Amino acid sequence: MKFSPRFLMACAASGAAFAAAGALAMPAFAQSAPADEPQTDRDTVIVTAVRNPEDPPVVAEARERLSETPGAVAVVSSESYAGRHAAGLVDMLRDVPGVYIQKKWGGDTRLSIRGSGIGNNNHLRGTLVAQDGMPLNEADGFGDTQLVDPFLARYTEVYKGGNALRYGGALLGGAINMITPNGKTMPENGVLRVEGGDYGTARAHASIGGQWGGWDAFGAVSGYKSNGWRQQSEGQWQFASTNLGYTFGDEQEVRAYVSGGYIHQQIPGALSLTQAYNSPERANPGNIGNGVGVGNYQRDQSVQRAAVQTRWRLDANTVLEGGVYATHKELDHPIFQVIHQESDNWGVFSRLDWEGELFGMKTDAFYGLSYRAGENDAKQWINANGSRGALTAQSYQDATGLDVFAEGRMFVMDGFALVAGGSFGRAERDFRSVPPSSVVVADSETYEWFSPRVGFIWQAPDGLQVYGNVTRSVEPPNFGGLAPTTGGFQPLQEQDAVTAEIGTRGRTSNLIWDVALYRAEIDNELLTFAVNPAAGIPAATFNALDGTMHQGLEAGLDWQIIDGLRLRQTYMWSDFRFTDDRQYGDNRLPIVPEHFYRAELKGSVGDFWIAPSIEVAASEAWVDYANTFRARTYAIVNLNLGYEFENGPMVFIDVRNVFDERYVSNFTPVVNWNTATTPGARNVFFPGDERSLFGGVSFTF
Repeated sequence: MKFSPRFLMACAASGAAFAAAGALAMPAFAQSAPADEPQTDRDTVIVTAVRNPEDPPVVAEARERLSETPGAVAVVSSESYAGRHAAGLVDMLRDVPGVYIQKKWGGDTRLSIRGSGIGNNNHLRGTLVAQDGMPLNEADGFGDTQLVDPFLARYTEVYKGGNALRYGGALLGGAINMITPNGKTMPENGVLRVEGGDYGTARAHASIGGQWGGWDAFGAVSGYKSNGWRQQSEGQWQFASTNLGYTFGDEQEVRAYVSGGYIHQQIPGALSLTQAYNSPERANPGNIGNGVGVGNYQRDQSVQRAAVQTRWRLDANTVLEGGVYATHKELDHPIFQVIHQESDNWGVFSRLDWEGELFGMKTDAFYGLSYRAGENDAKQWINANGSRGALTAQSYQDATGLDVFAEGRMFVMDGFALVAGGSFGRAERDFRSVPPSSVVVADSETYEWFSPRVGFIWQAPDGLQVYGNVTRSVEPPNFGGLAPTTGGFQPLQEQDAVTAEIGTRGRTSNLIWDVALYRAEIDNELLTFAVNPAAGIPAATFNALDGTMHQGLEAGLDWQIIDGLRLRQTYMWSDFRFTDDRQYGDNRLPIVPEHFYRAELKGSVGDFWIAPSIEVAASEAWVDYANTFRARTYAIVNLNLGYEFENGPMVFIDVRNVFDERYVSNFTPVVNWNTATTPGARNVFFPGDERSLFGGVSFTF
């Protein structure tokens, strides 16, 4: 990994400047809010060192804990989307600076943080998605965003890039961790919520819980259905979750979790650019069930999860958190063939948090380990209009992962801490194909790495923070890249990056901000591109021949203009490109637009609110690696309004895409648009949702 001299000098100069500022100021590290602490909305996602008095205690504690991170983080409370239609992760994370998340169809969403998994055509990689610290990803890193119910999260933590070290993370994108409510932290003893809207959309959610002495319990169920606005896009989702805890004393508890979910989703597929703008309600003809041949693309998936966790204060300086978990998943997936996968994943994690003094200086640290293992029995049949024909392939895919990690902060002067840490990682991939696979092979790979991390954080008495860090990230390939067929492993190497980050966050009487500038220089970036599905391989993964670079700015700003009127803005500048590549030179990477902006103006009068918002892809994103064709810019206007009755229900209306803009929300990258001459090779565009109206009512008791 080589950084340019200009970049190293810039980082050194910036770091020295901020360090000098801290040394000159020498403020005390603020632990409490100033007397004139501003009143702000409790739906902000920005983390600051000064508590927001509107935050529920459990959310305030999470923000305070994450504010100690020397890097970009965020906390999304369930209150932030309680008054609008929130179908999945895309609606939960829309206001988090630096998170690019866009729907493709149904619950399938492209999620990328700082360009992680940027070209992944399907599903998720490059970012850990977890609930209560338990990965939703498979043991090899492959993940899904569809198995997320927003109303089964009390709040969600977002750790960007190397700031996910607390969970052993060494991924370019970092980690997203959703925290389930329990009998002590749920906002009310019970909630009943009913929603409906266009395309036959209907949802019901109910939750209940409470405390009885040392015991507490929480349980919830959700059901959601939609006919979809496109052909072949009907879907339904069901989720259930419960947890039971017992508290032995102050910060000493044991908790058991059991949850499950089921998804049925038809797949409309991608269209040509002309179709996406002129007839976006159409499905790709090959995806539709027509009674003959291949078709009736869909996904049926179920998951069951169980875990036991503990948080135990060992002494005045040390807290232990740990747990064991197991997950069973089953997938039935008619696409180019009928794919059936049955997987079991399990793991254990343990972390110690310590605070005290070293060499007479205030110090805190965490250290721990995370181990996960998974087995996947994968089969493929000929797709006979969505049903299974002849069995064509079978393989067994076993993966393990181990992270041993530690990070410490030492306050070398009041308000200024140096940070150092790192993680050792090991990943194993074992693959075996058996008859009737056309090629019977056994293959295995082992990856090992060490990811160091250094940084600093400075905090003024008023809560203003400046931070910076340099972190190495490593991502070994998953089975989808290593073994796209049953012919054995492809010659892929692990993706290796070094990311430098510097930023600031804080608040004044009417402003809350979070701004971070980052640059990642990457070797062997894992990139994917679309090939002809008729060849039996829907996508291929390869390492970039030479280096790539991801740099950008992620900014969030909440401005309380006057009492009852707040403007929220998020902006991303994303400059992702090859660097002196022998094939692509300095071309930009496709998918993410260079400039992306979102704003919401929320006005409140008593218990009534109205909030128009706009989402703008302000620059044309490249569709191909050769940089010969771009997707168009777009601007989408939404409107949310509602009323919360005193001692009564909350009602809301949510209008999406008010002016019915035709736009492309997502696409699959191709190698060279000019050489993709066959019609199928250019069917890569996913039309954005048309105008839609949703409404709901929520009762609490």
